[in-house]
Amino acid sequence: MTHAEMTSMQRVLTTLGHQEPDRVPFFLLATLHGARELGLSIRDYFSKPEHVVEGQLKIRAKYRHDCLGGFFYAPIDVEAWGGEVVFAEDGPPNSGRPFIRNPEDILRLTPPEVEDADCLVRVLRTIEGLKEASGGEVPVIGVVMSPFSVPVMQMGFDRYIELIYEQPMLFERLMKVNEAFCIDWANAQLKAGATAICLFDPVSSATIVPPDLFRKTGFPSACRIIARIQGPVATHLASGRGLPIFDDLAKTGTVMAGVSAEEDLDRIKTACRGKLTVLGNLDGIAMRRWTPKEAEARVKKAIAEAGPGGGFILSDNHGEIPWQVPDEVLMAVSDAVRRWGRYPLDWIGLDRRTGEWGG
Repeated sequence: MTHAEMTSMQRVLTTLGHQEPDRVPFFLLATLHGARELGLSIRDYFSKPEHVVEGQLKIRAKYRHDCLGGFFYAPIDVEAWGGEVVFAEDGPPNSGRPFIRNPEDILRLTPPEVEDADCLVRVLRTIEGLKEASGGEVPVIGVVMSPFSVPVMQMGFDRYIELIYEQPMLFERLMKVNEAFCIDWANAQLKAGATAICLFDPVSSATIVPPDLFRKTGFPSACRIIARIQGPVATHLASGRGLPIFDDLAKTGTVMAGVSAEEDLDRIKTACRGKLTVLGNLDGIAMRRWTPKEAEARVKKAIAEAGPGGGFILSDNHGEIPWQVPDEVLMAVSDAVRRWGRYPLDWIGLDRRTGEWGG
């Protein structure tokens, strides 16, 4: 049976319901590539909401994918606190010198007001523009950094890990102020028109902290904030490994997990089936060197492993396509989704002799 053509919104909602839509949804999280489409530097591109709206619309029209993103760059969440952002010519903006210089500074922190931070207001205006342009037919994704992960930019990785282990009372205080900001920031994006919120949370991954430590720290924090975010939440581990904690993530109330290219997608789908929609897991770093033929093979394999039964959205594994990935590779990924991702996936079969996915 061939499914009727769906809008991107219908396709994604069907997938989130762990059913098979007309084809596998495809999120091309090419945050920076809009600057290239408009002939702007990355700094200039993010200076005006109109640029990002136009860039996102151009990217979606070019690659025919299934979402629009209001995400600018990760350190925008610390820029709102007065933190420094360092721009690059060929990569994502990064956080500068941490603004928490001593652990005792945490006692004096107060969450910034969203409407008073110009950088955040630009994002809200972008989401409003994308919502209007989409006509409700395309999901608009807002993004917040997890309260458990953002301290890496606020105070530095080493000091933050020391804080978790050595100063639990200050750690809890930091979680409290970060959670207050995260909830306000997420709900402001939803009010502006975001369909859902992506919670970037790499520190919760098994790549960064042991699962037992996550269950004592990042897990209760995620439970608290997701309960107060007034819309669907997807948790993205930003290429971190998640197999040991997928059951825990499902208990936080999140509906989706962004998964790592370092883990077997078939095992991930089995672990998440019926509980979490899987988002991933094309390797964005390796993608810089792929040929179009290899891109097609990678897409085909991912769909074969995670596509059956719905509950899978094809994307990269980090949540941001590197600037260096060429257009021809991204186009090959898009074309491959259309060739191999249409339901029913009756081409799938594993050749036991060669170990190759057949079609």
